[in-house]
Amino acid sequence: MVIQLEANLEKLRASAPLVHNITNFVVMNFTANALLAVGASPVMAHAAEEVEDMVTIAGALVVNIGTLSPQWVDGMKLAMKKAAESGTPIILDPVGAGATPYRNRVLAELLETAPPTIIRGNGSEILALAGASIQTKGVDSTADSTGSIGAAHALSERFGSVVSVSGAVDVIVQGNRTGWVSNGVPLMTKVTGMGCSATAIAGAFAAICADPFEAAVSAAATMGVCGELAYRNAKLPGSFQIAFLDTLADISPAHLAELSKIRLE
Repeated sequence: MVIQLEANLEKLRASAPLVHNITNFVVMNFTANALLAVGASPVMAHAAEEVEDMVTIAGALVVNIGTLSPQWVDGMKLAMKKAAESGTPIILDPVGAGATPYRNRVLAELLETAPPTIIRGNGSEILALAGASIQTKGVDSTADSTGSIGAAHALSERFGSVVSVSGAVDVIVQGNRTGWVSNGVPLMTKVTGMGCSATAIAGAFAAICADPFEAAVSAAATMGVCGELAYRNAKLPGSFQIAFLDTLADISPAHLAELSKIRLE
């Protein structure tokens, strides 16, 4: 299998898919800017009164549980159910899975509402979501991506989802397919919202890719390559955040394909 990075980025920019985000307060602005920079069209809508209408016109639904409240959870459930009915890809970011019983209960309810097309999280989140007993550190990972492959495969088998695990090497699994993306820089972990934006960008690619595995790999490679290029000009978190957005907007499809480090099995 070959990941068509050039064609996928070109198609994303040509179609500018609407990505419906039910995400957290901390990352809304950065996530919206990241989607705009890569070429998608973001909308942040979480009210139960409108999420069903919004998801019917969106190319993908991104659900991020970073900052939870009962009203938002109601909106997430309604949106996920409607997305499943309409065939709209659902991308779930289980932020802080395992940190609190409430967070775990919400995730169980969401997974029961509709199976996600893509689940994207860090190693600790994927392990916790799969039912492993793990000591979390809030929303930060205490486990690496490669140590979470077994849990990722278990989740993929249970829900039929593509599971994308972020880390020094991003690991993407679905069925008997596994992809490794070795792009990125450590500074990306020092900027709030990088992981959440990676999830949203996975949504943008899922909106234009028939194969969600290819969408997840394309998103991971895009994030990683842009992180590496941004780091050439910005070595501290504040300037890096701006440089990253600029790079997302500026990178050419050919340059993305040239610099990506993808291994597929």
